[in-house]
Amino acid sequence: MLDKHIFRDAMAGLGAAVNIISSDGVAGLAGCTASAVCGVTDEPPTLLVCINRGSRNNAAFRANGALCVNVLSADQQALAAHFATGSLPMTERFAAAQWNTLATGAPVLLGALASLDCEIESVTEVGTHTVFFCAVKAAHTHVGGDALIYYGRSYHRVGTRCAPATLAQPAQCPGTHAQ
Repeated sequence: MLDKHIFRDAMAGLGAAVNIISSDGVAGLAGCTASAVCGVTDEPPTLLVCINRGSRNNAAFRANGALCVNVLSADQQALAAHFATGSLPMTERFAAAQWNTLATGAPVLLGALASLDCEIESVTEVGTHTVFFCAVKAAHTHVGGDALIYYGRSYHRVGTRCAPATLAQPAQCPGTHAQ
């Protein structure tokens, strides 16, 4: 079996978007920082979200049956660290930002690059984590701003988006020149 430290070192080379996963409902407010989020399919729109089974948020997400994936901008790095602090009470975490709701009632972070409001459709246990398969019921995007990724065990800013490439023309990125 592969040593978990070697696996973690290898995974440090896989950059990922930084997200705040938020929820509210019968189990109350819940929220944490997570990078283990992935689109599954667009028909129907579905995400997967991985949360450690030992996290107090795990049970709340299950009981609430809904969550919102809030994709953070680079300017929200301090908020990412705030939500990653396990000892901080939920009320303090949520008081550090402004929130709204969409379809499910899960908190939607104002100013996030994107917010995907989801109902949890199924749950699978894998090792130390729970994989939540989530049906996206509503989404909101915020145009502009740099993205925040987690790479090499630290946060990084990802710059301005490039204009999409076509067969006739390469991607056009500000500050770069095609050769």
